[in-house]
Amino acid sequence: MRAPSLKATDFQRALGSRPVSRTSHFVLHVLPVMAVQTPPQPGLSTEGSAPGTVPVEDLVCASVADAGSGAAVPAWRFGLVLPKKQARRSVTRSLIRHQAREALRRHAEAVCACPAYAEGVDGWVLRLKTPFDRQQFPSAASEALSAAVRTELDELWRQVLRPRRVSSSSPVMAPSGDRGAAA
Repeated sequence: MRAPSLKATDFQRALGSRPVSRTSHFVLHVLPVMAVQTPPQPGLSTEGSAPGTVPVEDLVCASVADAGSGAAVPAWRFGLVLPKKQARRSVTRSLIRHQAREALRRHAEAVCACPAYAEGVDGWVLRLKTPFDRQQFPSAASEALSAAVRTELDELWRQVLRPRRVSSSSPVMAPSGDRGAAA
């Protein structure tokens, strides 16, 4: 069974968060799982089921078998933001869409193995932030553009897999008594 598609609120939530990785053309955002507690609705079809069984309405799809390889792929939802301002031709947007989905399939197993994203991720949102140069790629669906998109998307997912370093952008302050001591 397919995971439900992303809604406008999901896009707002993901794009409002910090990107997990970025390249020169793409930005990747994570959509964390929201703990939603809904009161039980009367009259469910499995209301009178045997004790110890989980009603169908409460099941969560943990993984979906990939039709091509038969391997289990996480049931993440995947959203794409491909504005016409950044990719004028529908052929180019379609090429990026196909390449993005394939990149997710290629890297899903490695991302699942990463402790930071193993659990708690509901989906991913990929945004095209700058257009590809039309002088360099005159054809909207050329092999060169396809290879460039594939390479950049692979780099984007590799950045997700890299362990995060704690950045010390702010200088470490000395204790207040030592500030003017070095003269």
